[in-house]
Order: sequence, then C-alpha cells, then structure tokens
Amino acid sequence: MRKSAYGSWPSPIDAALAAAHDGQPEWVGFVGDEVWWTEPRPAEGGRRALVRRTADGTEESVLPEPWNARSRVVEYGGRPWHGVLREGAPLVVFAHFADQRLYRYEPGAEPVPLTPVSAVGDGLRWAEPRIDLGRGEVWCVLEEFTGEGADDVRRVLAAVPLDGSAADDRSAVRELAPERHRFVTGARLSPDGRRAAWLAWDHPRMPWDGTELLVAEVGDDGTLREPRTVAGGPEESVAQAEWSRDGRLLYAGDRGGWWNLYRDGSPLCTREEEFAGPLWKLGLGWFAPLDNGLIAVVHGRGSMLLGILDPESGEVVDAAGPWTEFAGTLAVHGERVVAVGASPRTAPEVVELDTRAGRARAVGARHRDPVDPAYYPEPQIRVIAGPDGREVHAHVYPPHHPERAPLDGELPPYVIWAHGGPTSRVPLVLDLEIAYFTSRGIGVAEVNYGGSTGYGRAYRERLREQWGVVDVEDCAAVARALADEGTADPARLAVRGGSAGGWTTAASLTATDLYACGTIRYPVLDLTAWGPGETHDFESRYLESLIGPYDEVPARYAERSPVTHADRLTAPFLLLQGLDDVICPPAQCERFLARIQGRGVPHAYLTFAGEGHGFRRADTMVRALEAELSLYAQVFGLDVPGVPRLELRP
Repeated sequence: MRKSAYGSWPSPIDAALAAAHDGQPEWVGFVGDEVWWTEPRPAEGGRRALVRRTADGTEESVLPEPWNARSRVVEYGGRPWHGVLREGAPLVVFAHFADQRLYRYEPGAEPVPLTPVSAVGDGLRWAEPRIDLGRGEVWCVLEEFTGEGADDVRRVLAAVPLDGSAADDRSAVRELAPERHRFVTGARLSPDGRRAAWLAWDHPRMPWDGTELLVAEVGDDGTLREPRTVAGGPEESVAQAEWSRDGRLLYAGDRGGWWNLYRDGSPLCTREEEFAGPLWKLGLGWFAPLDNGLIAVVHGRGSMLLGILDPESGEVVDAAGPWTEFAGTLAVHGERVVAVGASPRTAPEVVELDTRAGRARAVGARHRDPVDPAYYPEPQIRVIAGPDGREVHAHVYPPHHPERAPLDGELPPYVIWAHGGPTSRVPLVLDLEIAYFTSRGIGVAEVNYGGSTGYGRAYRERLREQWGVVDVEDCAAVARALADEGTADPARLAVRGGSAGGWTTAASLTATDLYACGTIRYPVLDLTAWGPGETHDFESRYLESLIGPYDEVPARYAERSPVTHADRLTAPFLLLQGLDDVICPPAQCERFLARIQGRGVPHAYLTFAGEGHGFRRADTMVRALEAELSLYAQVFGLDVPGVPRLELRP
C-alpha cells in the first residue's frame, strides 16, 4: 500500500458523482398493487419526480420535466401526492412545486388543475391529499396566505372537487372544520367513515413540543363536527395518528418521555426508544396498521429499524436485511409493507416487506454501487463524554482508501458536521458527500448533539433555551476527544453545517478557537431579526424554546448571535447561500459579512440563484462541494489535484 499525505489521495468520487446521488426517495405509497414514490433529480433542475413500479418490475417516471411533485406547505412541505384505482386505472392527485396547485393525473392524459391560483401573498398551497371517490373530492391541508407577510397565513382542513370545478373558483373549495389552530395535519378517516382524527398545534409550540390529537364526527354533509381533544397537550407531542382496521385510534405520543404507541389511550409497547420522530413535514409516518391487526413500525434508539408489532403481546419482530436505518415514510397494502431503508453500505432505496413470507427486498430506487465500495467510509458509532459528563452521540468516519496509507506520524484533518433542525438527527447511512472527503484522506465526524431526536424527550430538551451553547459545546467535545485520543490532528480541525447547522458552525467559529476554518451553509446568524417578518411562519416562534421568550430575555438574542461576535472571528470560512431562501434569507449572511468587512479574515461568499433552503441542483452541489474542499486544502496545506481553487478574500 502506497503512503501519501492525508488529503492528497486520488479518489473516483468527484463532486459530480456525489451530487448525482444526493437525496433519497420519499413519500412511498400504493396505487392498487403498484408501489409509487417520489425521488430527487438533481440533473433535472432539482425536481422531485413521481415514480411507479409496474407489475413487471419496471421503474418509470410518471410525469416528464418540468413536473415537480413537491409541496411548499410550512415551506418544508408535506406529502404531495395520493393515488387510487378508478375503473382499474390509476387516478393520482399531486401538488406541483412551480405554482403549488393540485393537479389530477390519469396515465395517457395531461395533468388537469384542480385548484386556483391566488394573487395574495404566497397564494394557496396544499399537502396530504387523500382521494375520496365516494364524495368526488380530495381531502387535504390548505395553507392560504391572506396578506403579503410571511405570517399572514391560515391553515385548515379542506376538500377539493375532483371534477376541476375549483380550478378557477376558490369558493368551490369546501372547508371541513372551523379554523381553530395555527397548524393542522391531514385528517384520517375511520374505516366506517364516521370519524376523523388529525393533529393541531399553535405558536409558540413546535410539533415536537406539544400537539393536540383531535377527533370529530363526520356529518352527513361531510363536515367535521365538534372536534374534541383526546390526547396530547402543551407538554406532550403526538407525532402521528391512524385508525386500526377495527376502528380503534392509534397514535404515537411522548407522554412517557419517548414517542411510544398507544391504542385508545392505552400503551401498546412501552420502551425507551422512539416509534416516531419530529414532524418537520406534514404526512410523515412511522407506523401503519395492517389488515390482520398487526402494525408496521419504524422504531429505535438512534437508528430506526423496520419491524412488525403485535399490539396484543407488545412483541416487535424486525425485518431481516442489510438496512439499518429507515425513514419516516411507510405504506401498507394487504400484507405488504413499503418503506425507505439504507445502511452505511447502501444508499436509501424503496424496500418492500412481505409480512406473510417474512421476506424483505429492495423494489425501487435500488442501490447500485457507482464506484468500487472499497472507497466507502467505514463509520464508527461513538458516545463521547461532553461537559458535565453528559453523553454526546456521534458517527465518526475516518479517512479510508483501499490503496493509500498516511505518511508515518501524520494525523488526519477532520471536519465536524453539525446537522440542521436543530430538532433533528443525522442517520448512519451511505453518503457520497462524506465519501468525497474520506476517500481523499479527510475525516468526518457527524454529531447528534444535545437537542437531537432519536434519544428521547429529555435528550432533545437539553437544547431548550441553550441553542448556541449545548450544540457548540457538544460539537467541540467530539472534536477535542478525537484530537486527544490521537485520531485527529488538533491543528487541522474544521466545522461545517447547514441551516441550524450553519448557526452552530458560525457560533463555533466565533465562540471558540478550536477550528482552523469552517463552512457555513444557508445559516441563521442574527437572532434579533430571525423571527416574525424575516423567516417563515412555521419557525417564526421557534426561538422561544431554543433561546427563551424575547420579552423576557431580549439581551440573550443578541448575545448568542454570531453576527454580534463577528469581531472575534479569525478563522477562514466559506459562506454558501441560496438566493431564493425564505427560511434563512440572504439578509442574514449580508449582515454578518458587513460586520467582518475590513478585518482581514480570509473568506468566500458564494450565492446561487434559483436555490432555496437546501441545495437541489447538481451544478450548485458540485460548486459548493469543490469550494469546500478547496477551502480545506488551502487552510490545512493539502495537495488536492483537479479541484478549482476557491478565491479567499480578506
């Protein structure tokens, strides 16, 4: 094995390859016996394609470019499609990203609009469509802007006529229940059609803080009458609700400190693990009842597995196979279950479990190694002691190459990755963006810092009023541990993250001298402005739990903000921003850059037209990855061939 310096190892994983395999399939479902889902197309402008698996096993896109099955409800979106069989043929309704209208689609015909366009604010948006052939309607969540401001918005349960009569007539959309709450999820009808259940919550709560599970009778006129709260509240998060086939109400709630399953209020399987997750998108699902009374579940502590729960015994039997991580999208049909699974050696793919045969197999978006898997990283699951001895969970990816070894005595550079959210978690799965670095000799450590999900309510509430403190400390604890144990070069540590991870990155660079440089992607940087008026409605009061009520602790908002402490920044950095981002708008970056102007800190600011919150286009992802690698090469003194040099300006 040839010895050469870390960072100089030749790799077949270039930025274009990593970009081409970015993202994962989502929103699985059945249309008749067929499995359908959405999947990313970075090379097609970043659209989400609707894909079906036909009876002969062929995968095909349902709609060509530019159709984009993606909702903008609460900006992060929600389930954008639903399909049924009508007279033996598929009938599908989907939300198109460009205009946010609902469309009806039948194979062989052009999509037909079902909802109107509104000129008010950001218009009308729809999520969680469910086709009701008996009523000739689509039941869904309607997000309607009533003015030009980001918080001039209402959300209600609504029914859209399938015949297209509302395509130019807002009054033809039927509202199912009075507007009572700021946020609602889609209604779930009981098997007899006489009751409906849904979730609701209000500012300043986020859905993982506390939600209400509502149940109402369905009147003869199709309205939802006298909704009543049956579970949840300000201190209990109900993340999902469904009806069993015998008409009992199933839900995932965390009143015991973990999202566990309940049936008509009684616990089904009490465990210190999660059977649900944070409701960032409307329609996420971690369990689904089967016709035989069993329940398909995605569950775990840290990693989430696919299993079958017997609600009578509380026993869970997990699906066999190579997948060690399943996402919050799940659908059932008869004895079949489909989900999205992945592993450290397998990218996310659509997995089907036949519960009768007990056999699981990949049926869609199947993983195929784009390069020799010998170049994939070999991750380690670590639990590291943080401040006061608290546990910090991390995934460590050492540099790895099948034909290269480091120079004698050389320690590798490492980049600490802070995930977004911050109420989220980074899964342990194959990610070619990580392999892009590790195969060149740069280590990566992903940190599920305090505040992350997957480890119970107490773990995620470590961040309550401590954002910018606990996350920064936990990332630093991982970095220092790697340096102290001789895994990483203490002089060549970097930090990077996007969105809330961008905040943690910037806060780390302005609060510590631990890192030699950092990559800040579409970040929050100024808390005094990031809230009502500058960000979207969904997260506009998020800071009340992350920082504290502004009226009570106004100074804390300025004190925690990286923009306030820009004078402390000495490390070179790269700042990446989508110009269409309404969640973390470019104004956040511009204020930060104004504070460091003339201070001589080497940096680069790259902006991308047409990109919002998170990059979806292949050319954007390539430019961003190559720029990041160039930053590390310059700061760490690495010889990285074939990568355009990033110009760093003082």
